[in-house]
Amino acid sequence: MKNAGSKQSQKCLIAVRLRGQPASQPDIEETLTSLRLLKKHHASLYYEEPQLSGMLKKAKDFLTWGEAKPDTIRHILEKKAELRKGKRLTNEFTKELGYSSIDELAKAIIKGDLPLDKFWKSGVKPVFRLHPPTGGFKGTIRVSYKGGGELGYRGDAINDLVFRMT
Repeated sequence: MKNAGSKQSQKCLIAVRLRGQPASQPDIEETLTSLRLLKKHHASLYYEEPQLSGMLKKAKDFLTWGEAKPDTIRHILEKKAELRKGKRLTNEFTKELGYSSIDELAKAIIKGDLPLDKFWKSGVKPVFRLHPPTGGFKGTIRVSYKGGGELGYRGDAINDLVFRMT
């Protein structure tokens, strides 16, 4: 019974890489490459799956992640989404995907109606290049979020961080 609505029960996650390359282990670099988080302040969207949870936990000392809200997805699509041709994501492009606006597209991503691999194959780059957060990080990027730092799982607090980084 639990699998019957698995499409609807998936959460949309945002992961942001906070630390750079020095002194990282090859297996962690491979994990970060699989997540498409190659550089500091890169972010990407994912649907929650067991494999993804393992990858995020493995690379927890280099990134932070949490559940995205529709407003955050809309904001990041409007401000930071790029097409492979070097252009911005527009409402005209979303109409080609079958959605009337970026807002409707964001809601479809949150609900799980649009598979992310289909979205990335449509011509949208799978990585969002963010800025350092306005006002700086609240804690150090060497300690976990629960320990007063910035790394690891942060739940809904990821939305505030992403808004400050766009």
